Amino acid sequence: MTTPKKPPARPAMLPLSIAAAVALLAMAPLAQAQSLVELYESARAFDASYQSAKLQYDANLAKADQAKAGILPTAGLSAGVSRTAFENTAPVIDRSFNTQNATLNLSQPLYRPANWATYQQASRQVDLAKAQLETADQDLIVRTSQAYFDVLAAQDTLTFVRAQKAAVAEQLASAKRNFEVGTSTITDTREAQARYDLVIAQELAAENDLRVKKIALDTLVGKTETQPKPLTSPVGLPTITPADVDTWVSQSELVHPSIRQAQSNVEIAELEVNKAEAGHKPTLDATASYNVTRNPSGTATTIPPFAFRTNTTTVGVLLNVPLFAGFSTQNRVRETLSLRDKAKSDLEGARRTVAQATRTAYFGVQSGQGQVKALEAAELSSQSALDANKLGYQVGVRINIDVLNSQSQLFQTKRDLAKARYDVLLGDLKLRQANGTLTPEDLQKINALLAR
Repeated sequence: MTTPKKPPARPAMLPLSIAAAVALLAMAPLAQAQSLVELYESARAFDASYQSAKLQYDANLAKADQAKAGILPTAGLSAGVSRTAFENTAPVIDRSFNTQNATLNLSQPLYRPANWATYQQASRQVDLAKAQLETADQDLIVRTSQAYFDVLAAQDTLTFVRAQKAAVAEQLASAKRNFEVGTSTITDTREAQARYDLVIAQELAAENDLRVKKIALDTLVGKTETQPKPLTSPVGLPTITPADVDTWVSQSELVHPSIRQAQSNVEIAELEVNKAEAGHKPTLDATASYNVTRNPSGTATTIPPFAFRTNTTTVGVLLNVPLFAGFSTQNRVRETLSLRDKAKSDLEGARRTVAQATRTAYFGVQSGQGQVKALEAAELSSQSALDANKLGYQVGVRINIDVLNSQSQLFQTKRDLAKARYDVLLGDLKLRQANGTLTPEDLQKINALLAR
């Protein structure tokens, strides 16, 4: 008589569901967690690349101030003491005397076109330095945000892998029980065991990835054991405003640091041409000097020796007219004209590069928002598919591998959805960086989406 087979054992409820895992992550001690703005401020004070850019900015400001010297008056004081031994044979004179003198020289440029062009270049160099520092600041914002979201994504991956591990472990235990009672084959057990071993490997990789991502964030902000605050759940992602790519491109023409740097370089090159052409022009300076010479024991011609002092004041103008310099001035002008044209070409290249980068970033954010919506729908569908496969496994119309595949698909979808949300937030910052409008205030919008 054939013994009737027992129905497959009902899989036990997962001891740690996905929602519970995420909830436990959210319940982590947030008191010690840091927001994105807090970590950015730490990075601003610690990051070596940004500090280097800041110090270079300060050096550029000091260098620009040096150009003022060419149009300001100059003054110099010189003093000296000498002793002269004088000997004459007819009549016989053998004596020594001391001479003390001091001279004050003053000079004021009246007409020096090259110096004036250098002074005008200084203000453009200040604008250039500001744009360079702004570029470094925007780069720091993006690097900090990237490291911040990398840690959150790695934490989510590890959480989901561990939840999947618990689910596969339950499925493996169920397959073993069913095999023992004769309601399933050894294939179910081996498939579940293989999937469990794979998840163990994924867990080890996720743990190491999280460790590496945290080290990168710690190194950037100068802190140890940083803990970024996670996003609230559910999270409402910001929309692109304005929703027109041409408007974003138009903004970049006016404010992007790269374009402003290129524009400053054009203006500096134009003034460099003026400096070269000034080589053909005369220069005119006002000069003045005051000299005091004192001979405490007279000179060779003072007979008898007596002390005296001479005061001399000189005021005048000095004209210098260049006549011929071996064609160096003409060739210098040709060089600067070519460099000016190069600067103009670089400016046009910067405009095209910024426009392309802005359009690429805009459509990237737009695509990311679409992916988030699609993955949200896929998450619901994957959950429904898993529930259906579990039910089918209970009634015997589905096998163990079907449940395992559905579980794997659901967890993968959840990981992809979490990462897609981070990519949209980061993409919004990169869009603002691409068109040159990114500021630290933009991080406040993301801070508002973080857990309190």
